Amino acid sequence: MKAILSVIGHDKVGIIASVSNLLAENKINILDVSQTIMEKEFVMMMSLALPETIDFQELTNKFNKLGKELGVEINLRNSKLYEAMHTLD
Repeated sequence: MKAILSVIGHDKVGIIASVSNLLAENKINILDVSQTIMEKEFVMMMSLALPETIDFQELTNKFNKLGKELGVEINLRNSKLYEAMHTLD
């Protein structure tokens, strides 16, 4: 399954490392990544390949917990849902 991960919040040391560690722990491959700083705010989007056996809700909970620990907003979305939300017919 493909998913989109977004991370937004005040920039500080360790955001990328913490997110990457959680991805590696769950055997998730990063397909593409875009990261920038916008007026002191950290903004990152990742396209991910999730293992077919992964519990999506459990993973979402892990990212929510990590976001609280880091003081940033982390959102994980199924890429099909993300594409549907951003496609105009």
